[in-house]
Amino acid sequence: MIQYSMTTKIKTIIWDLGAVLIDWNPRHLYRKLGKSDKEIEWLLANVMTSDWNHQMDAGKPFEIGVAELSEKLPEHREMIEAYWERWPEMITGPMKDTVEILNLLDGKGLPMYALTNWSDETIGFVNHYEFFKKFKGILVSGEEKLAKPDPEFFQLLFDRFQIEPTSSLFIDDNTANIETAKNMGVQSVPFQGAQHLKSTLIEIGLL
Repeated sequence: MIQYSMTTKIKTIIWDLGAVLIDWNPRHLYRKLGKSDKEIEWLLANVMTSDWNHQMDAGKPFEIGVAELSEKLPEHREMIEAYWERWPEMITGPMKDTVEILNLLDGKGLPMYALTNWSDETIGFVNHYEFFKKFKGILVSGEEKLAKPDPEFFQLLFDRFQIEPTSSLFIDDNTANIETAKNMGVQSVPFQGAQHLKSTLIEIGLL
């Protein structure tokens, strides 16, 4: 048993996008570029790090982020530049099993929103996916110049769309984001795959 305890009836679902509804992963690109898994993990841990990517999610232009990092680590310039020049190759498309769950929740009449750390320069590569039509609203960090896990980004969502945090369910794969949501009174489920999510939603009575 997963044993989730929902203290208030859920009236709203708030979704993360990357690695939850959209298969975004830099590894897809770097495998195409002939890098071994070991080399890729080193690059993502030491060069194109999550902290560096977060800067673009928060609104820094890729051109500036790439130039700064290339100047700092010129020996990795080719891989750094590929991160932006071939960014679409990091995407394989929607995660169908999770989108199916989103559609089931939508069929039950639950309003859904998205709160995503995503660059304003790259959101256009994915926002044509059909499931985006299910969202009553979406906040993109690169557009708002705020990003998770900053509580201000969550509060902006609540204020803009008049969402009651305590009757909302937040789904995200990032532990820090989940913790912020919980601290703000939002009932939250860490994403650990579509099957785990579906089982959890069944357990708490949403499916």
